[in-house]
Amino acid sequence: MQKPLIGASCAALLFSGVTALAGAAPASAAPAVTVTYAGTVALSNCSGSLVRLPNSAATDPALILSNGHCLETGMPGPGQVLVNRSSSRSFTLLSSTGGSLGTVRANKIVYGTMTDTDVSIYQLTSTYAAIQSRYGIAPLTVSPNHPTQGAAIKVVSGYWKRTYSCNVDGFVYRLKEGGWTFKDSVRYTSSCNTIGGTSGSPVIDTGTGQIVAVNNTGNEDGERCTENNPCEVDQNGTVTVRKGINYAQETYGIPACFAPGNRLDLTLAGCVLPRP
Repeated sequence: MQKPLIGASCAALLFSGVTALAGAAPASAAPAVTVTYAGTVALSNCSGSLVRLPNSAATDPALILSNGHCLETGMPGPGQVLVNRSSSRSFTLLSSTGGSLGTVRANKIVYGTMTDTDVSIYQLTSTYAAIQSRYGIAPLTVSPNHPTQGAAIKVVSGYWKRTYSCNVDGFVYRLKEGGWTFKDSVRYTSSCNTIGGTSGSPVIDTGTGQIVAVNNTGNEDGERCTENNPCEVDQNGTVTVRKGINYAQETYGIPACFAPGNRLDLTLAGCVLPRP
């Protein structure tokens, strides 16, 4: 894991976490959206984002997305899944330029795990509409579609107020790190040289402006399958170590696990997130 560290304007349309450029650009032109810090948050030790699901309503309680290893309760063990746990964690909401707008607060950890993926989802005490009204900030949308190899992406760290730009290099059948195993992980091209504190950052497809993954780890020292040194394992069991390369966990499976009202329901058809 990338170690946790210790220590849009008001006129924007609701649920538009990125700014659309004027006019219809041809397919070969620049990206259709401009990615800013609007919709990102800083945690006490990690990064995160204010997110909506494709069917979320403005009146729903807002959600924050980050990593499971960023939970204030500590890193979940292999096979451990947290659901609907009380929380009063606070998050610093950022402006489009990375300035601090204010604090939003959770009332529960909706979901958290480091099994198959590395994700935490918090429910806030505020609705999307209330946040939009007070701060002029809309959530980023979690895409229901699998990310695309070669797609241009940005990893936006609310903790460091830093954005990394690269591409999806490929997908890893199994990514093993210490006692944890992540499935179908995103591997970045080398220019996304993320560091500790970027954990939980949204990975945004610059073609759609939607979240396709959540940043979580990288091989720091060239070690094989140890903490902070994940290794790739293919379908045949072949292990590959890529020193200096970083990874993210896909998020397209999250929307299928939420019912109307942003209510988590792991029994829904199509939901494949690990259950407690």
